[in-house]
Amino acid sequence: MKKSILFITCEEAHHICDKNQYGEATLWERVKLGIRLSWCQITRAYTKRNNKLTKLIENSDANCLNSEEKDNLQKQFEKELSKQK
Repeated sequence: MKKSILFITCEEAHHICDKNQYGEATLWERVKLGIRLSWCQITRAYTKRNNKLTKLIENSDANCLNSEEKDNLQKQFEKELSKQK
């Protein structure tokens, strides 16, 4: 089966959508994604959910560990792990 230049599968579209979200998709990939979005309801739904998830994460008030806390946690983990050997 000959692979089309313009038409891509849903899996390829989802991958390009993820890349586009992080600014890694090329112009040609965005064009192919746009063509796929124009007629594929599944890809449109995936893109919509993906964008919604990104906005929720960006607007979340999540508290993350700083590098010092991560280092301390790693040291404690290694210490406990060495006790088990």
